[in-house]
Amino acid sequence: MPAGDHIESYYSATAHPLTAFAPLVGTVDADVCVVGAGIAGCSAALHLAERGYRVVLLEERRVGWGASGRSGGQALPGFAVDQHKLTGLVGRDTARALWDISVEGLDLVRELIRRHAINCDWVEGQMHAAVKPRHRDELVASRDEALALGYDSLRLVEGEELHSLVATRRYLAGLHDSRAGHLHPLNYTLGLAAAARKLGVTIHEGTRALRYEGRSPIVVHTANGNVRCRHLVLCGNVYIGDAAATLQRTIIGVGTYIIATEPLGAERARALIRNKMAVADLNWIIDYFRLSSDHRLLFGGRVSYSGLDPQATAGLTRRRMVRVFPQLADVGIDYSWGGYLDITLNRAPHFGRLAPDVYFLQGFSGHGIALTGIAGKLIAEAVAGTAERFDLFARIPHRPFPGGRWLRRPGLVLAMLYYRLRDML
Repeated sequence: MPAGDHIESYYSATAHPLTAFAPLVGTVDADVCVVGAGIAGCSAALHLAERGYRVVLLEERRVGWGASGRSGGQALPGFAVDQHKLTGLVGRDTARALWDISVEGLDLVRELIRRHAINCDWVEGQMHAAVKPRHRDELVASRDEALALGYDSLRLVEGEELHSLVATRRYLAGLHDSRAGHLHPLNYTLGLAAAARKLGVTIHEGTRALRYEGRSPIVVHTANGNVRCRHLVLCGNVYIGDAAATLQRTIIGVGTYIIATEPLGAERARALIRNKMAVADLNWIIDYFRLSSDHRLLFGGRVSYSGLDPQATAGLTRRRMVRVFPQLADVGIDYSWGGYLDITLNRAPHFGRLAPDVYFLQGFSGHGIALTGIAGKLIAEAVAGTAERFDLFARIPHRPFPGGRWLRRPGLVLAMLYYRLRDML
């Protein structure tokens, strides 16, 4: 596999074609340089171009190569941190405003798909599922909290209704969200990039941003060229590296893994999830799954906090799948892949500035499908001079992972061992 290609996955095997973009050579000028062509970077570039800015988008590998093109594809409101914990971090009014932005982000996914005719297999409906009695209590609390915030699309599902929707006895209850949904994340990202290109965004793949310097203009250095710009937007997340080393202290890359079964056929697939919704349980190490448009089950359920890619990923994830759906014990696995998502210590998103005209987006912590898109829109607002909504996120306090460069990951592994044991018990 050439270094620049997408990793082998169900998503890359079913991706729509998008013209490869040449690496940057020489010096170019732009109003805004965006680094990282995942959903956040593509959305930022698109929304900036809609406002008339000249935008250059730099991507080290291919558009959607990282987490944006590999994820579980579930689009949800809110954040990885619970709303009541977020309230404790920033206060009730700011937390409410952030919640409203997240809901807008969910609606923006539909709007972008419609406006730009992005073919990405969007399906309505998502459910969080209770494995233990305490999970049911959490679902009820989440529903009541959302209702208090004016979000009325949640419904508690239990008993035979639950089992008729999802063909497993593993779950005690579910909280169905008719406003959330799921999609093909790589095709969604590619669609955003295609829309940005149509509006005049210049995209360079195979181009790593090495460093930046200066102000008015800012100069972004790459191996074979430079971008001179008035504004810089950093959307590299765990891959940003030395281009903005200070950002790496507050996030850490966590490996997550997904399998795709062989095609099940329409009837057998529909028997698993009658309404085609996406599902995720409430364990700390979650299982999540959904049906693809060609009647496969896509199932994710393992993470690696060590930073190492474990062996036998397909077999171990398949074992978790069969624990949920014993009736799939005879089904083969056609694809198995993984990638890294960026988490913060408090699981809240980390947006802000490194300088007056240098913006960054990171720390989506597994809630990126909807949040990355609205984050790009907020960047465009801020660059255009209306930064109130973007600056709400800067009120969220973030601390570095303890242990410094060498010890923070072993410390995280030990902390996560506690939560693994809690799930088991």
